[in-house]
Amino acid sequence: MILIKNAKTLGKYLGESTELVENVFCIISDGKVTELGTGDKEGDFEKIIDAKGYLLTPGLIDPQVHFREPGLEYKEDIESGSRAANKGGFTTVISMPNTSPTADNAQVVANMWKRSQEVGLCRVYPTGALSFGLKGEEITDFKSLKEAGAIAITDDGKGVQKDEVFLSALKLALENNLPILDHSEDESLSNGGAIHLGEVSKKHGVKGIDSMSEAAHVKRGCAMSGETGAHYHALHVSTKESFQYIREAKAKGWNVTCEVSPHHLLLCDEDIPLKENNELDANFKMNPPLRSKEDRLASVEALLDGTVDAIATDHAPHSPAEKDNHIEKAPFGIIGLETAFPLIYTNFVKTGKMSLTKAIDLMTEQAADLFSLNHLGRLKVGEIADLALFDLDHAVEIDDSYFRSKSKNSPFIGHNLYGNAKMTILEGKIVFQEKDF
Repeated sequence: MILIKNAKTLGKYLGESTELVENVFCIISDGKVTELGTGDKEGDFEKIIDAKGYLLTPGLIDPQVHFREPGLEYKEDIESGSRAANKGGFTTVISMPNTSPTADNAQVVANMWKRSQEVGLCRVYPTGALSFGLKGEEITDFKSLKEAGAIAITDDGKGVQKDEVFLSALKLALENNLPILDHSEDESLSNGGAIHLGEVSKKHGVKGIDSMSEAAHVKRGCAMSGETGAHYHALHVSTKESFQYIREAKAKGWNVTCEVSPHHLLLCDEDIPLKENNELDANFKMNPPLRSKEDRLASVEALLDGTVDAIATDHAPHSPAEKDNHIEKAPFGIIGLETAFPLIYTNFVKTGKMSLTKAIDLMTEQAADLFSLNHLGRLKVGEIADLALFDLDHAVEIDDSYFRSKSKNSPFIGHNLYGNAKMTILEGKIVFQEKDF
């Protein structure tokens, strides 16, 4: 048995009305939480962890990551991605299928799940591709992908351009009780752009991405969900119009959910800095791109008013050489697992804009519920002991040494953040612990 003592946790986990309860203990046995309460606890324990007043939560859950294995392991692999997740307090992630080869068949999906179990640091659920090769033409065998371990279907990294293909995919997903995760991008409108179409793109002569390229596909997905009853989940939503379509769909009772990423909540295109060579920094390039200030504020509004169902990092590692290019040539994507909770805590909870309970819910049980993982993201007696401890009282400056990912492509280097993970536990096993714990 393991005893965690001197923690604090959310009152909801103890049936209390106050948001935070101090002097909390948690007992773990056989990989599950067996006792949770307040006060001192005596007993014969194999290990006693003095939490030193840190916040005890369920292990965080990320609905969207790119762990690059198989085929692109120089950027990231399942082991390094799992270590990055643990550093951020995550014990479960949903991995996208844009690997090489693509996870569009049962063998690749099964191997991804098997590999994550071999690594044993994080629960890495694979998704299956919607179309073969992410080409948006021929739909894959959803049934075999699910049997191999796929927890959802998506062509993330590419928008499905043909309406008839997307509609057929939603119908098939409903038959197989799988959500469709949509990278919403109408390529006739994004037109090969690199950053948001706006004053910044015009000023620097960079081809821009029209915000309607996302909104048009979100509108389509919501309507088709209403027509079919299928679960449509909009990935990394970033525009004011997209959120409005999602609000309207939810008001009609359609099976529509969405997520937002920390970078779209905290940054806009005006925040992209110039490097020493006077070129825009490609560590601020992702897809969808950093939008206008108005879109950023709309993303925050959607987060705070309950439109957003979960927070997702869209952790997308690339090598320094790839990112050290002109912004039009560099690949899309930034890392985010290590900094996600600290960014949300520092900028929304510590500033009083959002309750700590809401922030944790978005990153635990609400994220789990998107994939019917109702046994995860809970801190409760009898449930799996996936846990994290966070330091809410001391800030850490983010630098290259902070990351466990193979890549360092973060726009948040140099930020001072509160809420850093001090320990992460997967099924009762410590998988991450800070040196100064």
